[in-house]
Amino acid sequence: MERRRLLSFPSLLAASVPAAFVSEPLVDVNVTIGDWVVRRSWADSTATLIARLRRHGVNSAWAGSVEGILHTDLAGANARLAAACAGTMLRPFGTVNPLAPDWEEDVRRCAEVHGMPGIRVFPGYHSYKLEDEIFARLLAAATKSGLLVQIALSIEDDRAQNPVLTAPFVNVAAIPELIARTPGARVMLLNATSRVFSGAPLVSRLAQAGVFLEIATLEGVAGIENLLGRAPKARLCFGSHSPYFVFEAALLKLQESELTPAQTAAVRHANAALALSRA
Repeated sequence: MERRRLLSFPSLLAASVPAAFVSEPLVDVNVTIGDWVVRRSWADSTATLIARLRRHGVNSAWAGSVEGILHTDLAGANARLAAACAGTMLRPFGTVNPLAPDWEEDVRRCAEVHGMPGIRVFPGYHSYKLEDEIFARLLAAATKSGLLVQIALSIEDDRAQNPVLTAPFVNVAAIPELIARTPGARVMLLNATSRVFSGAPLVSRLAQAGVFLEIATLEGVAGIENLLGRAPKARLCFGSHSPYFVFEAALLKLQESELTPAQTAAVRHANAALALSRA
């Protein structure tokens, strides 16, 4: 079936999922709660989001809060995120802005009060660069608290940004050296786009440094297969960028690539588990 037509019929996609996939865990490392300020999503509630994920076999989803991108009260946003995720399949990833007052306390609350496995940062919207010393301090603080750091490189396509809310794509060139300076640091890049994925040397450098990537913005037919062919050590995780992207698009990326059982397991859940491991 032609790819665009398949995406137009999510029920057909669900029916075509191989039986082996159904029994194997699926972790979505890139979902968000709430409506983006200039766009409504397909999920009118957290319950709708969870139901869609469960229908497609997701066992666990790592959720950030859309409030964390533009709100200044991050302590409140993180508390509401933790409450919304409590008792569900969602694992909360609070937001920390290292340019905000008392950001160290936000890191502490995420780890000690809310028991979050990690935090999510938005350098493009919070106006700092990964090579800035303030981010090095944030990474060190998060690492000390045992938190995985997810870096959102983008939120929406450049061409779709509202002129009032434009944000630059985040340059990741400094990440390998920064990780080398921060023993035990765990970093995952979200929404990397072709700016990262099209450069095999860059992906290989990131993989060598232990950086994790997810597939929500990976483009092209057999994208996972092709990327792993160019950079076999790339630590790819399953991510959908739901509810701003169509969830089934991410699922299709798994189905259209010829992967070994080990590669499939790595993308579906093993790399996510590794990202949360403090070993």
